Amino acid sequence: MTDATNATDGTIGATGTVVAVSRDARHRFSKPTRDSITLLTGLGVEGDAHLGVTVQHRSRVARDPSQPNLRQVHLIHAELFDELRAAGYEIAPGDLGENVTTRGLDLLGLPVGTRLRLGPDAVVEVTGLRNPCLQIDRFRSGLLKRVIGRDEAGAIVRKGGIMGVVLADGVIRPEDAVLVQLPAAPHRPLETV
Repeated sequence: MTDATNATDGTIGATGTVVAVSRDARHRFSKPTRDSITLLTGLGVEGDAHLGVTVQHRSRVARDPSQPNLRQVHLIHAELFDELRAAGYEIAPGDLGENVTTRGLDLLGLPVGTRLRLGPDAVVEVTGLRNPCLQIDRFRSGLLKRVIGRDEAGAIVRKGGIMGVVLADGVIRPEDAVLVQLPAAPHRPLETV
């Protein structure tokens, strides 16, 4: 992805690509890949267990079921899979529970409020980082240490993808383009949601 930005609307000229899309009607760790998924405004991925206006993740429902669902869509960069493969872990799209696997975008470096146009119509607004949990180690022993680390300054780095809410309906398919529109400055870095 290049960093050429349109000064009038914050849209980054280059795009990333959708590698795979996934959904599952049941609350399981991994999600099967699909030929397409449909995003529904204010709800999430049609037919997915996390669809809803309020929180759908079981641990969050247990704490407060009235919280807004800031985790309607989960996106992961395929470059993480490349990094994990080099460390001996074979991870495929959907394995870590994401709905959309992308390539060519620094998802973790996007600020809060970034809008992602996925395919011709769908728009997702980035709300924050996924906080990887112990389920990842149940899926593959030792994987949690690979998706949560520390940078040179000792700060925690979470690599498990980003979360967002759906602003515009649309169907997403593998090979669709992803267009990035940054929010107005100052930008807020992503935190866990």
